[in-house]
Amino acid sequence: MAKTRMALEMGMGSSLRSGDYTRAAVRAVEDALWRNSISFAEAFGFEKSDMLIDISIGVQKPDLVDLAAVKAVLPYGNGDVEILEGGLDIEKPDGGGVTILANAAIVVSFDMERVDAIPVPAQKPDTQNAGAEE
Repeated sequence: MAKTRMALEMGMGSSLRSGDYTRAAVRAVEDALWRNSISFAEAFGFEKSDMLIDISIGVQKPDLVDLAAVKAVLPYGNGDVEILEGGLDIEKPDGGGVTILANAAIVVSFDMERVDAIPVPAQKPDTQNAGAEE
């Protein structure tokens, strides 16, 4: 079997006051997940626990993100989390810290073989009724 990508979900999260990179990352994952309702598992006869979920998070200070807390957001599936340098830190006007923005990309895959689509034969145009109103 092969890992076959079925969906890409994207989200953004922030930590406005506390300077918490994990909170911003968790909110980004929640934003990506809560905007979608995917039913691929049922459509292809899989269990939801069969989902292979790859989470990429971008923040300015990746080493300050708790991977387990991010992974715990997933309602089901087998998740891998990668924290990368990205996102934004925006200085507060008074110089008393930063507002943190995190970006999340979530790829949902299944272990299944890809099948090429069967070509649909082209239909001939109906010239007898061309321009006729129904």
